[in-house]
Amino acid sequence: MKARHSRDELAHPDVHQRLEKAVLEIFSNSDFHKASIRDIANRAEVSFTTIYKHYGSKERLVFAFVDVWMGKLTDRIVDHLQGLEDLKEKLRKVFWLQLDYYERHVGLGRIVFMTLPMNTWMADQTFAQPRMMGLMIDVLRQGQREGVLNPHVRAGTLLDFLMGFVQRSFFMWILRGQQESLAAQANTMFEMVWRGMTNPELDHHQQAHEPAQLTTKA
Repeated sequence: MKARHSRDELAHPDVHQRLEKAVLEIFSNSDFHKASIRDIANRAEVSFTTIYKHYGSKERLVFAFVDVWMGKLTDRIVDHLQGLEDLKEKLRKVFWLQLDYYERHVGLGRIVFMTLPMNTWMADQTFAQPRMMGLMIDVLRQGQREGVLNPHVRAGTLLDFLMGFVQRSFFMWILRGQQESLAAQANTMFEMVWRGMTNPELDHHQQAHEPAQLTTKA
């Protein structure tokens, strides 16, 4: 199949899907610095000129698709949190959703946690993910106001702790050959995270909650 060269090429759903698939396959399995726009163009059967004119660089191309994929995770988080009032169960759900999403989308996890050069991504506006991070910061601040979560650090520090656990868990899951379900361990791992985030001044019995059964809503 010959690559098309129209200016509106990327607006065509089929072309956009091929480009998305190519970006996912190449950057989840290759060294970021060795991959090129030409590699993507050849894999997707889209003209190099079209991709370059639209995105300007391979970094902007990858960041744009990562932003879309992360937006879908945010949509899932928003959907699942509806109707949940208990703070611990909100955070448990967020934790499980992330592990489940990256287990279902291993290529994205590889790109986000293992492939992207962090200094470059951090300088791009897509890194901030304000909708997702804002949602989680609000939940954490709620916990601090209620005296349940550690009030002696910034809410952002609590978020770093939670997200760092997710990242390390994914990385080691890959390193160990994905031998068991990542999301299936979510409850056990979350209890560890929860103990690290709670207000150290609370009595142990006040911190204890029976773990809830998680649904597997797609």
